[in-house]
Amino acid sequence: MTKADIAEHIQASTGLSKKESAEMMEAVFSIMKSTLESGETLKISGFGSFIVKQKADRRGRNPQTGESIIIDARKVLTFKPSMVLRQAINGTAE
Repeated sequence: MTKADIAEHIQASTGLSKKESAEMMEAVFSIMKSTLESGETLKISGFGSFIVKQKADRRGRNPQTGESIIIDARKVLTFKPSMVLRQAINGTAE
């Protein structure tokens, strides 16, 4: 599914124009992006949580040369689905 597909679904369910639906979707994605950029957790009830985690420096190895290297610290984004979403995906929704 693409952003265009999502905008079409929004249009079909709300009756808004295609342009308004796309603008609404972009606004929601913008809010989500800025929230995650600031390091906050984004929790959407019934869907799941997006969590920004900090990874420390760690020792790694170049597989071609076998040389030991240090992998820099970085932030990673993880997603933990809600129980409702898990059940829906597995077909066990009540």
